Amino acid sequence: MRALFACLFFSFLVACSTTKEEINEADIIIYGGTSSAVTAAVQAKKMGKSVIVVSPDIHLGGLSSGGLGFTDTGNKAVIGGLAREFYHRVYLHYTQDSAWKWQKREEYGNKGQGTPAIDGDNRTMWIFEPHVAERIFEDFVRENQLKVHRDEWLDREKGVVKENGKIVSIQTLSGKKYKGKVFIDATYEGDLMAAAGVSYHVGREANSVYGETWNGVQVGVFQHRHYFMDSISAYRIPGDPSSGLLPEISSDPPGKNGEGDHRLQAYNFRMALSKNPDNRIPFPKPSNYDSNRYELLARVYAAGWNETFWKFDPIPNLKTDTNNHGPFSTDYIGKNFDYPEASYTRRREIIQEHEDYQKGLMYFLANDVRVPEKVRNELANYGLAQDEFTDNGNWPHQIYVREARRMVGAYVMTEQDVLGAKSVPQSVGMGSYSLDSHNTQRFVTPGGFVQNEGDIGVHPEKPYSISYGTLVPKKEECTNLLVPVCVSSSHTAFGSIRMEPVFMILGQSAAVAASLSIDERIAVQDLGYEKLKKVLVEEKQVLEN
Repeated sequence: MRALFACLFFSFLVACSTTKEEINEADIIIYGGTSSAVTAAVQAKKMGKSVIVVSPDIHLGGLSSGGLGFTDTGNKAVIGGLAREFYHRVYLHYTQDSAWKWQKREEYGNKGQGTPAIDGDNRTMWIFEPHVAERIFEDFVRENQLKVHRDEWLDREKGVVKENGKIVSIQTLSGKKYKGKVFIDATYEGDLMAAAGVSYHVGREANSVYGETWNGVQVGVFQHRHYFMDSISAYRIPGDPSSGLLPEISSDPPGKNGEGDHRLQAYNFRMALSKNPDNRIPFPKPSNYDSNRYELLARVYAAGWNETFWKFDPIPNLKTDTNNHGPFSTDYIGKNFDYPEASYTRRREIIQEHEDYQKGLMYFLANDVRVPEKVRNELANYGLAQDEFTDNGNWPHQIYVREARRMVGAYVMTEQDVLGAKSVPQSVGMGSYSLDSHNTQRFVTPGGFVQNEGDIGVHPEKPYSISYGTLVPKKEECTNLLVPVCVSSSHTAFGSIRMEPVFMILGQSAAVAASLSIDERIAVQDLGYEKLKKVLVEEKQVLEN
């Protein structure tokens, strides 16, 4: 009897100590912490809707605040709405004398990517430091009193509840539940979209799927300078296959040109480096550093390559947005293929592998005698910026997920849409950047030499419209979800769409569509385009040339 009483008493204590399930409700639930997520939330609030941003990230802004400060603008005239407001706020920040701590304003110059960094006539600035971008996104949150729940990770296995083709709620690994009328997946990975049972693609489609030219395998296509221009042996002992391959070379055959595969364009980190001696720290040596994994780069130097600093692009205060350039650089080629669908644990491993590789590369460049002395001496002027990413060892908190899942939705954008070969219906924004894919693999040629594959850069003749159908799933799959980042497009079209200004544009347009659909109590696929267009124009989105 005493034992029974003890058991019942213990059960009572457990029941009393168990917290009640936390349920959060809003008209619109946005999953993600990217720049697209923030603009979507701001727009939803502007339209009188309650909104909660459920962010797996602690820092908001994705790549825009994660090191990509040398903006891929394309034609800036087609960047409107809240995206343009973001770049206007960048401009306002740098008009302040206090913004120029490490460099005089007049010493900065005005170099941007295809456009001046500072556009005084239009009061916009396209080049910026990471912490400045993050501050602007936080200003958006504060000014609009946005609810942002950070470090909340979707339960991808059982956290999405659907009824009658609609998402009813999502739940995070912490146990928090979020109920909404419309959901927006604004992640780089498309996790909510996938967990909701929406169709998607990972990798490159064959050219035959959509009648394209620049999709699929592209062996022998060299449109940038990210390939081996000299014949460099792929083997540890040059010319001796029995000695084995050098590190960072795949033994898999590259495949036939035009055929599809599972491969993804390479990821890297966009480092913020400083040239100011009072604001830089030396490149750290990873604990697992092995100089031999960079032997291939040593051979590139030995062959006479001299383009090390071509993509050390200047941003204010004597800093750089440092990106991949050349045949062997910060892109960790071929090491991300399982990332889109990997578990959170495996993704963290992949991210750490990329960090170790890139930190090791910078340490190698700064210290190894196989690197030309001229390069080492120049690199001695650089280090990680001490005032950036201060809670992450001055390393970017966001890996550059150039491509992961891509929805197969109501309308699939292809290279024909981007290159102007066909008319795009129901525009919700515009893009203008080139079909841009980084390398996907590094392989051995029949002659025993090393080569890269997958780097594409084909420029549209003019800006192009992006269809509303790219933001919505097929109606039979989900009627209350919009996807402004992992949009419905082919690999090659996504190479142009995947720019941060475009993600901001599409996030805002997705929120307009979500709000109007809620007002009319209809599926997002049934929203009348003329009503949508009217509001988008009022919100200063640019929809056509």
